[in-house]
Amino acid sequence: MAIPAQSDGTQEKAGGTATLTKGAAPGETLLKVTGLQKHFPIKKGLLQRQVGAVRAVDGIDFEVRSGETLGVVGESGCGKSTMGRLITRLLEPTAGKVEFQGKDITHLGVGGMRPLRRDVQMIFQDPYSSLNPRHTIGTIVSAPFKLQGVQPEGGVKKEVQRLLSVVGLNPEHYNRYPHEFSGGQRQRIGIARALALNPRLVVADEPVSALDVSIQAQVVNLLDDLQDELGLTYVIIAHDLSVVRHVSDRIAVMYLGKIMELADRDLLYKSPMHPYTKALMSAVPIPDPARRGAKSERILLKGDVPSPISPPSGCRFHTRCWKATQICTTTEPPLKELRPGQQVACHHPENFEDQAPQDVVLLTAAKEAAELVSEDALAESAATSAAVAAEVEAESPADTASDGGDEPAAEGADDGENAGDGAGNAEEGDSGNAEESDSGSADGSDSGSADGSDSGSADGSDSGSADGSDSGSADEEPPAKGK
Repeated sequence: MAIPAQSDGTQEKAGGTATLTKGAAPGETLLKVTGLQKHFPIKKGLLQRQVGAVRAVDGIDFEVRSGETLGVVGESGCGKSTMGRLITRLLEPTAGKVEFQGKDITHLGVGGMRPLRRDVQMIFQDPYSSLNPRHTIGTIVSAPFKLQGVQPEGGVKKEVQRLLSVVGLNPEHYNRYPHEFSGGQRQRIGIARALALNPRLVVADEPVSALDVSIQAQVVNLLDDLQDELGLTYVIIAHDLSVVRHVSDRIAVMYLGKIMELADRDLLYKSPMHPYTKALMSAVPIPDPARRGAKSERILLKGDVPSPISPPSGCRFHTRCWKATQICTTTEPPLKELRPGQQVACHHPENFEDQAPQDVVLLTAAKEAAELVSEDALAESAATSAAVAAEVEAESPADTASDGGDEPAAEGADDGENAGDGAGNAEEGDSGNAEESDSGSADGSDSGSADGSDSGSADGSDSGSADGSDSGSADEEPPAKGK
């Protein structure tokens, strides 16, 4: 594939513009983000005074190396798309620092960012709204060349047609409008526009979420092929964990504006450390027909995601976590590397030793959340969490005691039945002896205690209450029947 004609990639620094250098070598840091924040103000009243803020992104740190693919996953509303727009400088950060190839681009203006647009491009989430319906495809894809003043070899039209063929579209579609294409074809047009100037970093905001499964595979394979041929670096934002696993080298898990875990792909899927990551992984369906009738091991989270306007104190996930203790409500865990290639922000990580073993009392919310977690998952958590282990041990003796209490009661009932049988046999023997010796008092006492029905049939005068009721029903007619 021929690479679009460009200049040598260097420009002079003047008037607040960044100096662009040669492309970073594979493995070197291309993008570095430190303490990045974005708070959207909430204003009310006639004077539009700020009364609060939506903390969409609230302090994240990560690096992207040249030639790799970083996947970003998380629930809707966790700040993934906002983070993508911040690192491409489509939004102005509230705080923090964004460095591209060692240069600070956090607060560059429009003129200062113009040279960087050749190296940082974005594929937008919605292919229907990201294309101007009044422009033809040729005009849309050729816009980067005109804005940057780049003249490709052979002319702009020839280069646009070549890009359309690269992404799997017919070059004859040059003069068509966006409404004449399907959703997958529109997404391919967006990819062609992003790749027009051969950028070094491409931020893809859910590039396949609105596409059919067959089209998803085509777009994902296209991105892989272009990365191999052009040496691109991707930051892919997605919901589909299977797609992220297929295309990513490293994966960042976001929750409520924070990065909960950042790890290599194989480590994250094999042994996730953060409880939230473990819950996400349990939701991935396994395409195995043999497991059709098997019990689901999915971990259901309690409640909804808290509001980013007033996020919980301490760890953001403690309101839904089954391992949360008191320290989780007061101290925010830092994102630190517990294992080579795996960083996690958690006081009680999974598959690793407890970072706060002194806390052995679960919160009430954690106990309620544990009711939705399978016993196998709780057993795994108990191996690395003192609080969960104490709770599991506390429940086990209670279950054992309840089981043991039922057995003695049953044994006592059996003993009582045996004793009753023995008493009946003894009374039969006594009554027999009494009848032989013509002792009426002994016969009457025995018949009243246990053998009233038997003795009553033999001796009506000494029958007990049971015999009296039987004899009465036999001698007198019921009033209802008499009437």
